[in-house]
Amino acid sequence: MEEPVIEQPAPPPAPGEEEHLALALVNSAIALPGGHTVDLLGTPAQTNHWLTQRGLAPVDAGMREMCATQLRSLREQIRSLFAARAEGLPALPAAVTAVNEAMTRVPTAPLLRWDDKTGPYRTAPHPTTAIVDLALATLAADAADLLTSPDAERLTACGSPPCTRYLLRHGRRQWCSTRCGDRARAARAYARRSNSR
Repeated sequence: MEEPVIEQPAPPPAPGEEEHLALALVNSAIALPGGHTVDLLGTPAQTNHWLTQRGLAPVDAGMREMCATQLRSLREQIRSLFAARAEGLPALPAAVTAVNEAMTRVPTAPLLRWDDKTGPYRTAPHPTTAIVDLALATLAADAADLLTSPDAERLTACGSPPCTRYLLRHGRRQWCSTRCGDRARAARAYARRSNSR
């Protein structure tokens, strides 16, 4: 029996998520105030829902725990690459390897097939059994594209603890959402009042 998808209270997409699926993947694990977390890939059903919302899997893909685990693992590898890029540090070789392996899991060209009645034809290289491999390859390629594009200069972590999301900075904005910006301004105001006593 399929488990129901439970809607989690998630902030709106961070700047850049709509252009870069890898940014949305990294931000699918959300740290909230009070030590709470939301993992939009926490269960196979949630993983299927997340992939479906982004056009990476059909609604009835029937994700299993192994599939969700693979996606969560890639998320952490890409997160470490984003952190390294944003902080100007060397990347972990294992993270680079994980992204490259995900990108090479699926063929990039339509394959040649031969039907006894109709003859040769070409078909998409990813059968429905390889939905997860295609999703992983797509997300890894998007991460590689982002990290090697001019947008990489704008990649930054949200400046409002405890938030751990990443965004593409626009101007001076350092927050992934209005909620995080309000929280950061309130914390600064509190600190000023506490220091002036």
